Amino acid sequence: MKSKRSMIRRATAVAAAGAAALVLAACGGSSDDSSTGHDGRHPSKTPSASASAARGQHNAADVTFAKGMVPHHRQAVEMADLAPTRAESAEVKKLAEEIKKAQAPEIKTLSGWLASWGEEVPAEGAMDHSTHGDAGGMMTAEKMEKLENSSGKAFDTAFMEMMIKHHEGAVQMAKTEQQDGSHQPATVMADAIVTSQSAEITRMNKLLGKH
Repeated sequence: MKSKRSMIRRATAVAAAGAAALVLAACGGSSDDSSTGHDGRHPSKTPSASASAARGQHNAADVTFAKGMVPHHRQAVEMADLAPTRAESAEVKKLAEEIKKAQAPEIKTLSGWLASWGEEVPAEGAMDHSTHGDAGGMMTAEKMEKLENSSGKAFDTAFMEMMIKHHEGAVQMAKTEQQDGSHQPATVMADAIVTSQSAEITRMNKLLGKH
């Protein structure tokens, strides 16, 4: 009898212990699930909210800056692409390469902003040089053709004189963005354009013998 009672007690104790363990596990699981669920909800909302806010932080000046600078940069890259086979001066070739390296990535960035804002990205060749003339420092089709048909020292001189005007137009556009824009990355780019292209204007004027 004592043996049977002892076995019953043990079985009861084991069962109770097992039940207690299950209860604790269930509580722990519930706590973890609710915690995970809570944490899982927040991250999914925060990025979309911040992304939405970032998309909204722009104004008409930012759009004008991006739409104007895309074709402007494209023409600068087009001009720079002519230098390796036409320029005589190593300095001009180096300058052209630096211009291309700086502006080609900015074209992608500017285009990305326009797309994220739901704005149309200017198509390749969308800028009509004959219509816009030298507006914003843009070169006419005739001037671009003249540059393309030149070589040696004549190319070096024409390239720098044209690029100075081109840069001056870009600097003016960037200064307008600095004053009127609200999209911080765009105003930061505008700051960089003013600084770098102003320095390049000074550099080209020195190469041309102008101070």
